[in-house]
Amino acid sequence: MNTTPSKTTNPDETAAPDAAATKDTETKDAPGTSSEADDSATASDDLATRPEDDAADEGIQDEDLEPDPFERARHGVGAGAAAVVSAALGVVALTGAWSGRVAAERETLIGQIKTSGGGSAAQQISEIYGDAWHTTALVNGVFALLALLVGVVVLVRPAFGAHADRPQPAWVRAVALAGVALGVLGVLISAGMYFDLFASLPSAGTPAAG
Repeated sequence: MNTTPSKTTNPDETAAPDAAATKDTETKDAPGTSSEADDSATASDDLATRPEDDAADEGIQDEDLEPDPFERARHGVGAGAAAVVSAALGVVALTGAWSGRVAAERETLIGQIKTSGGGSAAQQISEIYGDAWHTTALVNGVFALLALLVGVVVLVRPAFGAHADRPQPAWVRAVALAGVALGVLGVLISAGMYFDLFASLPSAGTPAAG
């Protein structure tokens, strides 16, 4: 009786296809896993850098919006100085300046020289007293006019100059208004003195008939 030997299966031949299939599967899955890892790392880097960028941008904006303390200190200095000058000129116009006294004394000396050779009483009054009086009024009027002009310029400067970020300080307007008021008052008083409206020149009495 002929017996055909049975075919035996080799374990190595069976394991080889399984190992190859497993390797192919791992090879296919490997690129996907690497790509996902790269995307995750890129996203993490973006999230890590965005807060810093935002903070830097906010810092730049804060520096731009924050006012400069030196610029704030300089704001209104020129207008304030001009307002103080206006008020000071108005006070000088009302109280009198040394230049006015010097000019008046000069006119008095000139009048004495003119009348030293003789002259009527009316001429002496006009040359010695009247000219000195009118010179004082004229000098005070010039100071008053300057005070008025400087004060007006300070008040109207914001309307005609470049637009400022902050309005003119209140104290500057107040001092400028005081200078304008003193200037107007000084001009009126000086005009009254110059034209002898408040007090006329003394007149010489008519000599009595003999």
